[in-house]
Amino acid sequence: MRVVGADGKQIGILSLGEALTLARQQGVDLVEIAPTATPPVCRLVDYGKFRYEQAKKEKESKKHQHANKVKEVQLSVKIDAHDLGVKVGHAVDFLCDDMKVKVSLRFKGREMAHTEFGFQVVEKFIKEIAPYGHPDFPPKLTGRNIHLMVSPLPRNKRAKNPRAAEGDEKPSAAQPPPEETTTPLRVPLPATPAAPPAAGFVNNPFSQLEVKSG
Repeated sequence: MRVVGADGKQIGILSLGEALTLARQQGVDLVEIAPTATPPVCRLVDYGKFRYEQAKKEKESKKHQHANKVKEVQLSVKIDAHDLGVKVGHAVDFLCDDMKVKVSLRFKGREMAHTEFGFQVVEKFIKEIAPYGHPDFPPKLTGRNIHLMVSPLPRNKRAKNPRAAEGDEKPSAAQPPPEETTTPLRVPLPATPAAPPAAGFVNNPFSQLEVKSG
């Protein structure tokens, strides 16, 4: 097998016994890193550190793959303010998730006579998502479509997703909601029945009898 040292330099081709002996002498492990190679390649390395480095590389690789994803947002010349806000919200979610956003606006029929209105919509969209991403190039008109690619800003320069902020402000189960400022509605309780006399008959038949003196 071909053995690589802990410093990354090749030691040479050794037998399994020789490689194990060398690993014991250096107080490290013998890890096979290329089993399909001819001859197989092994490395002298601390196995715990090796696993940590591999996990870190896999995490970085997944992050780059995620950043290469592209989501599309479609606009229109006659889009109203509410729908534009919804589109902006979707784009912000994608950008805060490290995805690129492809923006497209298509002109229909006579809308081609006033393409400036389409560019105004796109420019307003760019202004709304500015805290989260930046255009890779100025909006371009190709045929009947305006195209734009937006990349997310670095995390340390990117604003926090407002939807995530709203979720953080919700009161938790352990924290009671704030007290109401209005006066609570008070419901009158039923009258408590009078208590019986402390002594004597409870139902005294002579209680209503009027006694006359003399």
